[in-house]
Amino acid sequence: MAARPLPHRPAPPDLLPQLRFLLRWLLLSAVVSGLAGTASAGFLVALDWVTHFRETHLSYWQLLVALPLGGLAVGLLYQYFGQRVVKGNNQLLEEIHHPRDVVPLRMAPLVLLGTLLTHLVGGSAGREGTAVQMGGALADQLSRWRAAPALRWLHLRPHDRRLLLVAGISAGFASVFGTPLAGAVFGLEVLLIGRLRYEALLPSVLAAFGADWVTRAWGVGHTAYAIPVVPALSPTTVGITLGCGVLFGLTARAFVAGTHGLAGWFQRRIAWPPLRPVVGGVALALLALALQASLVPDVARYLGLGVPTIVAAFAAPLPWYSFGLKMFFTSLTLGAGFKGGEVTPLFFVGAALGSALASVLPLPVALLAGMGFVAVFSGAANTPLACTLMGLELFGTAGAAYLALACVVAYLFSGHRGIYGAQVVGTAKHPHLARDEGQPLGSLPR
Repeated sequence: MAARPLPHRPAPPDLLPQLRFLLRWLLLSAVVSGLAGTASAGFLVALDWVTHFRETHLSYWQLLVALPLGGLAVGLLYQYFGQRVVKGNNQLLEEIHHPRDVVPLRMAPLVLLGTLLTHLVGGSAGREGTAVQMGGALADQLSRWRAAPALRWLHLRPHDRRLLLVAGISAGFASVFGTPLAGAVFGLEVLLIGRLRYEALLPSVLAAFGADWVTRAWGVGHTAYAIPVVPALSPTTVGITLGCGVLFGLTARAFVAGTHGLAGWFQRRIAWPPLRPVVGGVALALLALALQASLVPDVARYLGLGVPTIVAAFAAPLPWYSFGLKMFFTSLTLGAGFKGGEVTPLFFVGAALGSALASVLPLPVALLAGMGFVAVFSGAANTPLACTLMGLELFGTAGAAYLALACVVAYLFSGHRGIYGAQVVGTAKHPHLARDEGQPLGSLPR
């Protein structure tokens, strides 16, 4: 009788490559975290200082001079020193999709100085773009130095450069907002609409949590928000949430259209780039003066970041026009060529809109403000997962269902539009938009 063959037993897994990969990215992410977290900490401290200086030293009439002069300074700065980095966040995304050359290190100090100047003179802009650009630019320098003796043993390959850039984006986002989970997923989700880059998951998570820890270790904190009352889900509350999600998505779409439309107008009408923020600064100052003298005596809340107004939106309903004014101020600021991010203004727009809706909808004002806070950003950046996680990290888990529904619906109704023109449509949001797959948002007809 023939002997039965022994059952096949798979060979034990070779854990050495996985262990080597983990150790390499522990070390690389530690470097990225230290650089991005320290840069964000310094940026946040400086941003607080310039904001306080503007609020305590500059009157509205002084802004009439300061805004054009600040715009000229920002324009000249990028005209003579920043031609290679003027695309900002889009340049980082383009380098991930189609690597060409290492991002110049000058991107970090230029965007830092440009953003601080913008906030010093009263421009309405955010901070995410600055932190992401600093994180990405600093992380990409490891690619430049990969042949140095200190890094040669890590055997960095061209593919690793993409992972470094994603890690830098995640680190910058996480450290400036204090949301490491959202930052990690944002770096993966922002590249391709409808898809995630899982090969960058470990670097993103390590860099995001590390950078957040470094920023906090420097003693820099973040704004606290709360949603104290969350009603139980019911058909009525779900229906209201879905309707709000549609409105938040359309608002995100309007913000994108306004910002890109104004940027295109300035480019067509004013040939010399440094003159664009000068004209935009004059328009911003005149608008602020006109509103201050007539309809909106508290117009200062629509300048700069506007964080105190965001906090106020969670406590009581804001006037119905608040979100629209902030949206226009920000679109004009960024469209004219001032520097800064879009995300904090999007938080303002969403929270103000949600807060205003509390006057007519039977949901708590803090819950509606929190839903708008993350959902408008979800629609404008096409990052519903990251925005849902951000809501959980900032507001707690009690309102998870409301936050997730609002983010997903806003993402759906914002269409193939977004604040990042280099973002590529990986999987269409609905079947009739399948023709857009594989195209960057900036190339699609508006």
